[in-house]
Amino acid sequence: MIQAQDLSKRFGDFWAVDGVSLDVRRGQVLVLLGQNGAGKTTTVRMLTSILRPTRGWARVAGYDVLTQAHQVRSCVGVLTEQHGLYLRMTGEEYLDFYGQVYGLEPHRRRKRTRYLFEYFGLDQVAQQTIGEYSKGMRQKLALARTLIHEPPVLLLDEPTSAMDPESARLVRDHIASLRSKKRAIIICTHNLAEAEALADQIAIIYRGRILLRGSMPELRRKTLGPPEYEVCIAGEGPRGKLDLPAGVTMLRRKTNSLFFRIDQPRSANPALVQELVRQNLQVVSIQEVPCSLEKVYLKAMEEVQAGEGAH
Repeated sequence: MIQAQDLSKRFGDFWAVDGVSLDVRRGQVLVLLGQNGAGKTTTVRMLTSILRPTRGWARVAGYDVLTQAHQVRSCVGVLTEQHGLYLRMTGEEYLDFYGQVYGLEPHRRRKRTRYLFEYFGLDQVAQQTIGEYSKGMRQKLALARTLIHEPPVLLLDEPTSAMDPESARLVRDHIASLRSKKRAIIICTHNLAEAEALADQIAIIYRGRILLRGSMPELRRKTLGPPEYEVCIAGEGPRGKLDLPAGVTMLRRKTNSLFFRIDQPRSANPALVQELVRQNLQVVSIQEVPCSLEKVYLKAMEEVQAGEGAH
């Protein structure tokens, strides 16, 4: 649904985006994760044919962003950081206006407007002016606008920026519910919790370049190595030396826990449990130690900044 190869944008001597390649399929949510100014918004603007790439190419829903700009814009729903809400319009007037912009027939506009107000829990305020809406209501209305024409591609730029925690959670829940086998979604954010909650794939972008791309388990392995497992035991720990399976390294121990780095958990974990039982240890549980996206992200930033310092 979304393809880009070597997508790049230069402003004067500054490369805002440099060599970005993406492939987002139907049913996938890709999160572009990076600091402010990393190139996320510029990438979205090229994908919506607002900015012309300096180098590279992109296709959205099969349409070329350079030669088929009108078709690209008709099949995407875009949520920007600045919503462009018309505060003197009522919510209903606003959605109807955008329905007309997208060429929807009157009957379909009314049907989609009613559905979206109900879907986002805004039906009680449909006749109120947008200026009376709370920040969370405005964000949900802006998200409803992106969906008025039922686009197969959603591009959401900082969807919960500057929102209070409760409103942000509600909007994240709605975005999660928009997953569909017919739809591809890109979310640009610097919010790590948001990325971890919503992403199938994550691309970490830094100074216009993608540092890492993949699923959370893939990124964890690339940055932090094999997963860490905690084995909880009843009673005292092992007295003698453990005969560990290949690919298993003991890291540390606590009163009732042993921690291991394990290369191939599927084959090594049963052998490890057998060795512990052989030493008369009572194994209560074995589980992977959770690894947050924050840890992965900070490690990636540390490595790239160390590399810059070396030069």
